[in-house]
Amino acid sequence: MIAVFFVHGFLFASWTAHIPELKQHLGLSDGRLGLALLGAPIGSVLAMVVAARILPRVGSRTMVRLALLGYCVSGPFIGLTGSFGTFFVAFLLWGFFQGMLDVSMNTQAITVERFSGRVLMPGFHGSWSCGALVGAVTGASAVALGLSLSGQLLILAVPCMLVVGWLSTRMIPDRQVGDDPESWKGSREGRHGVFQGELIVLGGIAFADMLCEGAAADWAAVYLRNSMHTVPLVAGMGFAIYALAMLAVRLSGNRLFTRFAAHRLLPLLAVVATLGFAGSLVIARPVSVLVGFALLGAGLGSVVPMTLRAAGAVGNVNTGRAVASVAGCGWAGYVVGPVVIGAIASSTTLHTALFLIPVLTGTVAVGTWTAKGVRRSALLAGAAPRAHTREPAIRASRSEPQVN
Repeated sequence: MIAVFFVHGFLFASWTAHIPELKQHLGLSDGRLGLALLGAPIGSVLAMVVAARILPRVGSRTMVRLALLGYCVSGPFIGLTGSFGTFFVAFLLWGFFQGMLDVSMNTQAITVERFSGRVLMPGFHGSWSCGALVGAVTGASAVALGLSLSGQLLILAVPCMLVVGWLSTRMIPDRQVGDDPESWKGSREGRHGVFQGELIVLGGIAFADMLCEGAAADWAAVYLRNSMHTVPLVAGMGFAIYALAMLAVRLSGNRLFTRFAAHRLLPLLAVVATLGFAGSLVIARPVSVLVGFALLGAGLGSVVPMTLRAAGAVGNVNTGRAVASVAGCGWAGYVVGPVVIGAIASSTTLHTALFLIPVLTGTVAVGTWTAKGVRRSALLAGAAPRAHTREPAIRASRSEPQVN
């Protein structure tokens, strides 16, 4: 699973360095480029809808292989496009397979957690962040060497597809919370509406979190450059510091969420993000803003992995369908975020618009503290006490396929 998460982030981040030359090649204005870049997020949202129907039938193990194949094959076509329309379609298709892989790999990750009896989701997402970091550096190096986007994605896709495709054959079948009688107690009747309500709350948390992430990705450099009047190097450090802080929290998340309950640690981290980023905007100095983005990344780094993990703990709902629903809400927030910030900034200022971020992180703090789904995620094997009642199930599972 570490390899799948790494490749997912690696391939997508590797193309971003080619955006300026692609803009020039297609003759796009800033506005049309912004519209063109919506293709992948829209494709990912569409993938969530499709995955919610298909995943319960075929399982995450099969879906990972199919989505990985489509992800690797469709990527090189982006660089072969010659107009706005063809690029949008190719980018949407790539985003579709990216979204399918996103849902299926997170569903498989929940299965791996149940199999291992440990908290692993933050570390998996940390692997994604590592892949994105390495991919960004790889893409920049390819641009410096004069390698085309299609050539780069083709060269990278072949080993990724072969190695990760082989490793995916050793994944394990999905298991639902209800498969283990110790993991859920109570009547199955009359609770369906409650469970759906839990998914709505979790989806709202993911929406708010990803809206902040999308806003940070698209507006950090613009704010530091145009509002703070920093040099381009400093402006570019805004999102980089945010991403590095997020990576650090995710890599340490397995231990943190094994030791501390998610419904206590997540709100605490979100409060840090709220106070830190709001304070940086109030002080309004380049150094304070950089620190604010670092605290924002640290505070939000574990929200998505732990929210998806909580979705997997919702009973009477297929894990794949639950993950697809919550992830779809998150991607919708990522699409909406930059647009909302831009709309507010156009009528006020970008400085004022960015105050929406601490408002949303405060909402995340309240949501993760009160959400029943986050508390119920302790029923997953990864968070469950290692009581003697679970030993027979663990011993019996040792004959299952090995997990990567």
